[in-house]
Amino acid sequence: MTADDEIRGTAQGTAPVPLSVLDLVTVGAGRTASDALSTSVALSRLAESRGFNRYWVAEHHSMPGVASSSPAVILAHLAAHTERIRLGSGGVMLPNHAPLVIAEQFGTLEAMAPGRVDLGLGRAPGTDGATAAALRRTDTLNEGADDFPQQLAELTRFLDDDFPDGHPYRRIHAVPGPVQSTAPGGVQSPHRPPIWLLGSSGFSARLAGVLGLPFAFAHHFSAQNTVPALDLYRESFRPSEVLDAPYALIGVSALATDEEREARRQVLAAALNMVRLRTGRPGLVPTPEEAEAYEFSPMERDFITSWNANVIHGTPDEVRSGLDDLQKRTGADELMITANAHSGEIRLRSYELIANAYGLPAA
Repeated sequence: MTADDEIRGTAQGTAPVPLSVLDLVTVGAGRTASDALSTSVALSRLAESRGFNRYWVAEHHSMPGVASSSPAVILAHLAAHTERIRLGSGGVMLPNHAPLVIAEQFGTLEAMAPGRVDLGLGRAPGTDGATAAALRRTDTLNEGADDFPQQLAELTRFLDDDFPDGHPYRRIHAVPGPVQSTAPGGVQSPHRPPIWLLGSSGFSARLAGVLGLPFAFAHHFSAQNTVPALDLYRESFRPSEVLDAPYALIGVSALATDEEREARRQVLAAALNMVRLRTGRPGLVPTPEEAEAYEFSPMERDFITSWNANVIHGTPDEVRSGLDDLQKRTGADELMITANAHSGEIRLRSYELIANAYGLPAA
């Protein structure tokens, strides 16, 4: 299997492109992080059994309602409960970590689950400025983002274990290192997790294109930039050892429920959670009942309207139609769905309904 084969999934059922899962490990009011992580295990197994292409976990910090501060730890747990589905980070925030540490973590994951680990990398902190400073032990918060290309190059060298002679890191090895896999003809060749670049603007889009890497765009919170960023990626793309042609995945917020009204209630609760996060009051995801009773200010109402305009929600047929329209509009090669809701049961049901709507393989 080539790197290109690993990256490009195969659409299942009647889906026009592969469908995948982005898990924020959300914690609802009245629930615990343990509950959320148990939901992640159940969801990863559901995704695998129904033919979703990959399952990624996002890095966030200092957010009580998001229990995904340690993607590598969560992915190791999910690897023990799945057998085939690709697992990865969507993403690890590279400026928060030493490249050697990430290479060691994902080398370990690759040794645990050979051939099914993705390393998605972002340049944002995944949190507020003060928390980013605590993570990086520096007050110069822009330093990590500005140095992203250099950090990426260093990480790639550690993953490939190929620093040149004379380099100060030549004798340093990320252990476990590249796994030896058998290529056609019985030739042993090194293998390590493919790198993806993540972004919500043009910087990572251009860099992914220039380096010939796959690109994942955060449409779910930066919808107005999706088409320009994907255009920039495709225009900048240069074939590489990884990809012969561009491959663009987009993250999309979508929630399907048996009844349309329930979808509106769940989406309102998730939007209230985002209002609180954006105004410096992060907390657990509120219940739909709390959201319905909340007195939104005019400014908050405007935000809710704008935010929910980019959340595809409703009955399974409505969600399928919305996803298909989005794919046609953007030309995305893969759709990675994140379902934000108060309860794990609602999230699980949403993916099940979407799988049914596309005729994905039965569990």
